[in-house]
Amino acid sequence: MTISVAVSGASGYAGGEVLRLLANHPDVTIGAITAHSNAGQRLGELSPHLHSLADRVLVETTVEQLSGHDVVFLALPHGASAEIAAQLPADTLVIDAGADHRLESPEAWEKFYGSPHAGTWPYGLPELPGAREKLIGAKRIAVPGCYPTSVQLALVPGFAAGLLEGDDVVIVAASGTSGAGKSAKVNLIGSEVMGSMNPYGVGGMHRHTPEMEQGLSAAAGEPVSVSFTPTLAPMPRGILTTATAKVKPGVDEATLRAAWVNAYKDEPFVHVLPEGQWPATSSVMASNHAHIQLAFDPHANRVIVSAVIDNLTKGTAGGAVQSMNIALGLKETAGLGAEGVAP
Repeated sequence: MTISVAVSGASGYAGGEVLRLLANHPDVTIGAITAHSNAGQRLGELSPHLHSLADRVLVETTVEQLSGHDVVFLALPHGASAEIAAQLPADTLVIDAGADHRLESPEAWEKFYGSPHAGTWPYGLPELPGAREKLIGAKRIAVPGCYPTSVQLALVPGFAAGLLEGDDVVIVAASGTSGAGKSAKVNLIGSEVMGSMNPYGVGGMHRHTPEMEQGLSAAAGEPVSVSFTPTLAPMPRGILTTATAKVKPGVDEATLRAAWVNAYKDEPFVHVLPEGQWPATSSVMASNHAHIQLAFDPHANRVIVSAVIDNLTKGTAGGAVQSMNIALGLKETAGLGAEGVAP
């Protein structure tokens, strides 16, 4: 079974990462590779690490170019996917790496993104309770945001097991600069980033906040409120998330740990580390793996969970390919066998 795949936004970081994974996928043939401002250029000029695809020429992102494939990956800016997706055939598997189809609430979408809501698709984070079943046979899939991927993996086991309070969840996460995209920005040049960290989107302003609350609330079966502070770290890739939540009365450390271990014991890509070993972003670089560790702070009656992912792989492209595999009935780990890279 050979699957033809088109990738839009292929000159950006997310689209390039999708191509990197698909180039090693045993069941895939890569068809159209599209871009906007970079259309007409060789892919090798923009992404020289993609050796097997270096001589491919980027074409314009149009419905005509994307149609005719079994799968279309949309790695486009937020707000740009919905119009194209609506014109693609219903029997094409469309996987949106942007935000357009993640949120269930039109009000939350309009508040944080300022445009009409395009609707909600099955959510491409298979490790969430019930998510994998919804992806089987799906023809439209919304890939989670990178921060929400790490946050939900960090906290969902505790909420799903009924161990955590939902009224005081605090999350601080550090992301590499690739999370801001490939467009040139002064605050992302080397002399601004090296040797420095800074917060942004402070005070509930970050667009991923409602997505986090949506996923955690679904797991808890009741509303969960999140205070989220993202920070920019002087590294190209990776996310380190530190998430804390109040523990319900009578819950002890052994019960907490058992919930996380049981939630992920059969998952191929999510690993609860042995006690005493804490996650590092370098351990999951360029892989679809997530590492998690937790501790109980009895003084504050809070669980502290640290989770690391590669924002471009598990946080975007890896999750997209994993979801494609499930939707099409392929081996879930196909094309995703790479281990982390260290040092």
